[in-house]
Amino acid sequence: MHGSSTDRAAPLPWNHAEARAIYDLPFNDLLFRAQTVHRRHFDPNRIQLSKLLSIKTGGCPEDCGYCSQSAHHDSGLKASKLLEVQRVIEEARQAKAGGATRYCMGAAWRSPKQRDMAMLVAMVEGVKSLGMETCMTLGMLSPQQAGTLAEAGLDYYNHNIDTSERYYPQVITTRSFAERLDTLANVREAGIKVCSGGILGLGEAVDDRIDMLVTLANLPEAPESVPINMLIPVPGTRLADAPPVDPIEFIRIIALARILMPASHVRLTAGRTAMSDETQALCFFAGANSIFVGETLLTAANPGDDKDSSLMRRLGLTAAPMEETP
Repeated sequence: MHGSSTDRAAPLPWNHAEARAIYDLPFNDLLFRAQTVHRRHFDPNRIQLSKLLSIKTGGCPEDCGYCSQSAHHDSGLKASKLLEVQRVIEEARQAKAGGATRYCMGAAWRSPKQRDMAMLVAMVEGVKSLGMETCMTLGMLSPQQAGTLAEAGLDYYNHNIDTSERYYPQVITTRSFAERLDTLANVREAGIKVCSGGILGLGEAVDDRIDMLVTLANLPEAPESVPINMLIPVPGTRLADAPPVDPIEFIRIIALARILMPASHVRLTAGRTAMSDETQALCFFAGANSIFVGETLLTAANPGDDKDSSLMRRLGLTAAPMEETP
């Protein structure tokens, strides 16, 4: 049984009861176990740095209850066209100069249109030529689209499952949970690494958060990157008045993600602007080892580079070189 050891002994499925028992451990025991697993797979004082750029903002037909870019919400965000390739590559060049090793490009689409594929391929090729890892998040992908991006050299594809299968319909109705998993399967089949996680603070129960992680851990291969977001309530969206997530509960989920997916990068993503330095420090101790740097995440605020570099310096953390990222 997984619950009796500090690491995954065999590729057997986790179940909810095992994961819940780990989550409910006394806090110090949980963090000690997570840090023990973390040290077995990673340098505990290295943090992978990524940069995220919105290459096409707003006007998305999906109705994700948390998202300022949904056309269903009056968030005041204006829809934009797809950015020019050279602009994206120049932004990537600046991100690399700032220490980022991975460059993530996000478009507010249900799925890419065929007419956009050539520009997306050019973006991937251009960023790769800088010596950076590439990641995209473009909505649903067909097997053919995933294959095209793989041939261009795309390293990672982000497609979050957001929450548990049970709670998912309370958040999104325009796309099913199964469709999310289909895209992850298409990406994996094409040979692209998977980046998939979720959001805390959507009104879900603790059991939904745990089930989300169990779903990811039980994929045929766990995602190489697992972003864990804390909801940033956006005025005009359905979740504008969602209550904040308890920091201790958030740290417990980070620790559980590390234990269930020992070899994955666990990324502290949206919501860091609302976290104290102490909360972030405990997240790093619990096994988080990746962050986005820069002032914005798509359309949400993010701590600036100065704040991040200051915190990393105080904690004795350094940026992971590219060869240390999976």
